[in-house]
Amino acid sequence: MLATAARGDTMHQLSSRPAQLLDTRALARFVDPLPLPVAAKPAGLRPSPADATSRIPYYRITMTQFRAQVHRDVPETTFWGYNASSPGPTIEARRGEPILVEWVNELPHQHLLPIDHTLHGAEADKPEVRTVVHLHGGRTGPESDGYPEHWFAPGQSATCHYPNQQEAATLFYHDHAMGITRLNAVAGLMGLYMIRDKLEDALNLPVGAREIPVVLFDRSFRPDGQLYYPLSVKPGAPWVSEYYGSAILANGKIFPFHEVEPCRYRLRLLNCSNGSFYRLSISANASFGSEGLSFHQIGSEQGFLASPAQMKMLILGPGERADLIVDFSDHAGTEMYLRTDVTFVMQFRVNRNKPSDPASLPATLRPVVRMLESAAVHARELTLADYQNRLGRSSVMLLNGMHWDMPVTENPVLNSTEIWSFINLTDDSHPIHLHMVRFQILDRRPFDLAVYQLTGKVVFTGPHESIGEGDLGWKDTVRVDPMTVTRIIVKFEGFTGRYVWHCHMLEHEDNEMMRPYVVVPVG
Repeated sequence: MLATAARGDTMHQLSSRPAQLLDTRALARFVDPLPLPVAAKPAGLRPSPADATSRIPYYRITMTQFRAQVHRDVPETTFWGYNASSPGPTIEARRGEPILVEWVNELPHQHLLPIDHTLHGAEADKPEVRTVVHLHGGRTGPESDGYPEHWFAPGQSATCHYPNQQEAATLFYHDHAMGITRLNAVAGLMGLYMIRDKLEDALNLPVGAREIPVVLFDRSFRPDGQLYYPLSVKPGAPWVSEYYGSAILANGKIFPFHEVEPCRYRLRLLNCSNGSFYRLSISANASFGSEGLSFHQIGSEQGFLASPAQMKMLILGPGERADLIVDFSDHAGTEMYLRTDVTFVMQFRVNRNKPSDPASLPATLRPVVRMLESAAVHARELTLADYQNRLGRSSVMLLNGMHWDMPVTENPVLNSTEIWSFINLTDDSHPIHLHMVRFQILDRRPFDLAVYQLTGKVVFTGPHESIGEGDLGWKDTVRVDPMTVTRIIVKFEGFTGRYVWHCHMLEHEDNEMMRPYVVVPVG
């Protein structure tokens, strides 16, 4: 079960629209090549915070305002990005080889989009433009995690230490400033971060030009090409509960194409949208309902699955990643389409070359030992709720009925294992992300919402839903469907200190659907 608002602008809580929005559906399709993010280059070596006697690679990445075309026939759009691009440069790291990244804020002092100063952390006494970078999926110390209140203004910078003590995986970095994360994201602040290791090297997967990063996010535009973001009807409080753009961009382009050879390719997918879930498939022609191409998922957020999972459709929520092998061998001279339901995302043009294809699809990838529930020393029940006003409009989103600045109630002990049960009281699917740790999904099960609201007791109305093969690996973001209890099991290993867990629908996160948690030392 997957529930979220329809794609397109939100249908509630909006002010009057501009006289005209750009009709992105009318744009010519597949006229722009798919841009590929550049690789970040180190600027030198610096002393390691963990060991002053050693020197480690140092990167300097700036946040700037720039202009770019999202489509051949659309005027240039003003964006914010890392190193003047969105997505920003891809950082390539090796397991066990730490790096330093200095994130430099060179943005203007005025925001591109209206700020709601009634939201916690976005009050009018704070600088209008603030940033702090979170490495999503990174196992980092709390001082480098991108805590939402550790923002810095234009003209300032922050240096983060990334140990990279984790398995090969697709991570990403993005802004996490308190109260304006959604706006900084729409402006364009995101980029990929790849960790590689020796096991990945030995798998003989597609590499080089046959490994394609695809960052998906949706946006709406005005006819002059500038970003459109909806506002509420409430004076002085422009926050809206969700944002769905009229066009899906792949690596910053609408309807791009990419030429491939008839052989295996590796797609590294990231859903970096504020709120949209995608049901992704690859079809053999442009007509809806055409037979989809089977592909194999080999990894999720925190690395490889135990073995490839064959599928024809993949659900990807905000913050989730998927590592796919797509074989175009039998489609020479044809055109294939990545789509979500009836909406096109991009086109693959399969040429007629007869290339050598040394890559393989391994039968096994990496051992994934399923965690035992008996290993958990603590179980928590945590609610997801949408509090609405008398007109039925969302006013605040809360996790376990708690606001951000209330006392911390989740204090797991370092290296202990816990089960967290997310009880979704809303009619939306919420992608829940825990910083610093990885986890496994145990199960999902529907429950009686009315009984819970009357008694506070969970009464299940059906059996456990089966967990798809693609969700059986290590995760850091989990889809919590409406009126279900979704259970995860997590070991809090890595570091002690203060982190956060939150909904990755960014409009929800910015309006209280985020809570701190503290990993405490043993004893």
